[in-house]
Amino acid sequence: MNIASSYNGVPYIAGGTTKKGMDCSGLVTTCFKEIGIQLPRSSSAMSAKGEEISLSNIQKGDLLFFNIARLKGGINHVGLVINVTKDNIEFIHSTTSKGVISNSLKEPYWDKAFVKAKRVLN
Repeated sequence: MNIASSYNGVPYIAGGTTKKGMDCSGLVTTCFKEIGIQLPRSSSAMSAKGEEISLSNIQKGDLLFFNIARLKGGINHVGLVINVTKDNIEFIHSTTSKGVISNSLKEPYWDKAFVKAKRVLN
């Protein structure tokens, strides 16, 4: 979570994986790579890894996968869970409009686009 938070405010660049700019899967793969875990580069391929979990079992470090309607082709966005409370799940991700930011899964846009959660950390 600390690694991901260090990228807060980094602008969006498609295919980016550095502080100059990154996309959603670039953020996640970069953070996991820094702790020695290799993940596929695309959010769609990444969604096939790990163990699917229910939101009631979500923990920091889990991944949330989304299908954003204006983009084509099923799972097309990923976020990293950074905080869990009784009534909220906060995740960090990279958006085309604001770069790396945190959002709540309770927000209607993200709740509607949510597909599944996966755990890749033991």
